[in-house]
Amino acid sequence: MPARSIEQVRNLCKRRGFVFPGSAAYGGLGSFWDYGPLGVEMLNNVKKAWWRNVVYERDDVEGLDAAILMSRKVWQHSGHEATFSDPLVDCRACHARHRADHLTDDTCPKCGAPALTGPRSFNLMFKSHVGPVEAAAGSEEEMASRVYLRPETAQGIFMNFAHVQRSLARKVPFGIAQVGKAFRNEITPGNFIFRTREFEQMEIEFFIKPPQFVQPGEKTDEQWHAEWVEQRYNWWLSLGVEEGRLRRRAQEAAELAHYSKATTDLEYLFPDFGWGEVEGIANRTDYDLSAHSKDVPPEDLKRLKLETNADSVEKLDYFDPDAKARYVPWVIEPSAGATRAMLAFLCEAYHEELTKEPPAAEVDAIRAEIPAVVKNADKKAKEAEKARAKNEPAKHDPAAIATFCVALEEAAARLPQSLLEVAALLEDHPGAQNLEPVKKLAPKVVKLAEDCTRVVLKLHPTLAPVKLAVFPLKKNEAAIVDVAKRLKHQFQRFFRVAYDDSAGIGRLYRRQDEIGTPFCITVDFQTLEDNTVTVRERDTMKQERVKMEDLKHLLFTRLHMG
Repeated sequence: MPARSIEQVRNLCKRRGFVFPGSAAYGGLGSFWDYGPLGVEMLNNVKKAWWRNVVYERDDVEGLDAAILMSRKVWQHSGHEATFSDPLVDCRACHARHRADHLTDDTCPKCGAPALTGPRSFNLMFKSHVGPVEAAAGSEEEMASRVYLRPETAQGIFMNFAHVQRSLARKVPFGIAQVGKAFRNEITPGNFIFRTREFEQMEIEFFIKPPQFVQPGEKTDEQWHAEWVEQRYNWWLSLGVEEGRLRRRAQEAAELAHYSKATTDLEYLFPDFGWGEVEGIANRTDYDLSAHSKDVPPEDLKRLKLETNADSVEKLDYFDPDAKARYVPWVIEPSAGATRAMLAFLCEAYHEELTKEPPAAEVDAIRAEIPAVVKNADKKAKEAEKARAKNEPAKHDPAAIATFCVALEEAAARLPQSLLEVAALLEDHPGAQNLEPVKKLAPKVVKLAEDCTRVVLKLHPTLAPVKLAVFPLKKNEAAIVDVAKRLKHQFQRFFRVAYDDSAGIGRLYRRQDEIGTPFCITVDFQTLEDNTVTVRERDTMKQERVKMEDLKHLLFTRLHMG
């Protein structure tokens, strides 16, 4: 089964070089993350898979990379400067900050005090300035130089609609795709890389005919919207997400953004926090191009609830050679989060498995020691509570111990399948620290887990950061090492290849399983005799002898490389 908790995935990401806390040497910076050697590979693979699907495999989409910083007027006329905000309240007692629209009885300030400030708007855009500025906030000089880090990539596409259409003589319908950074000063970021202040979007603005210009046999905006929902849903499935953990959810009228006629969210069932949006497909009508255009007819301004744009020097419309008329196209917008996609794929791929049945006697011995651990933990928690009552330093955290005991007893009930989970709790959980029975039990559980279990990322080969690992059976046998290194160099021109000779073959396999490497090749003495190698497949652990001249065809076929 996929990951049971985000913490499992977070620990793997840090341990194996996928994702690290940003600015870690200084204690980190809230909700900013750095992508390590494997993380950057996987994130790039997600973006490449998306780009291939929506640009290379279609005849009606072009690519773009717009600037992160744009004129402040873009954000004024898009509505972001005035309305891109969340309602914020503060607790007067403990100073905790909350989104007013997310506040419930369960999420009230932990201090229990009901003294909240009134809601106030908190704009989510990061401000900056172009050029050297030393001026008071809000002054004419400061406002003239103000820019924002873009909170979405869409506006850069709208700015370039006419440029792309005219330079490539594109006929509507056509789309423009972009992958790029966006920044939102979120009040309550969290859930690892799901909601962050710096993230990447994968967006398409697909320009279509307005309803009044659609001819018989042509698709309406509703049909285009439905088609994009289906195509984007199928993309997630094609990369390994199970249908039961991906759903389409049409937004209700009260949820819709002011520019949206209809929006369908694609949501993934994450561990811990449940359904979360990974992509939205919106029918934005002609709102955006009209908002940035000059000379928009009054009736359209009224319909779209827009003010006259006196700043624009362009009219972002299109001459339809078939209709022999000019119009502002409507837009269907599929918008996915690259970093959210990476998290969803990691959660879906994460598995803990038994590789062999552990000895029953050893499992029974572990079960028998768990009650002693829990009893000792309860005792230490009570001692800590007494110390705190006397304002004395406490060696343990009662709350951490309580969560540890609950998690340990629940995991123990699922032994032996939960061996890895029990080992992680004993080694890493804050509530397990400084407990003597844990110090005795942990090494036994860890050793049994190493012998009988594995963590494996069953990533789709397209997404795997490393596609192939090559091992020499004996690192001090020059002929074997030479063949292994030649194989590594042969294939690293096409994809990321790892070479490792630092442990026994079994342990080397486990390392690659944990980072999702689909195939491992072992070069041994038989290789020197008959020019064959052992190819081991990650998910099934099946091994087969393959002639070296057949490796390229086999790997390219199984890695879906065409």
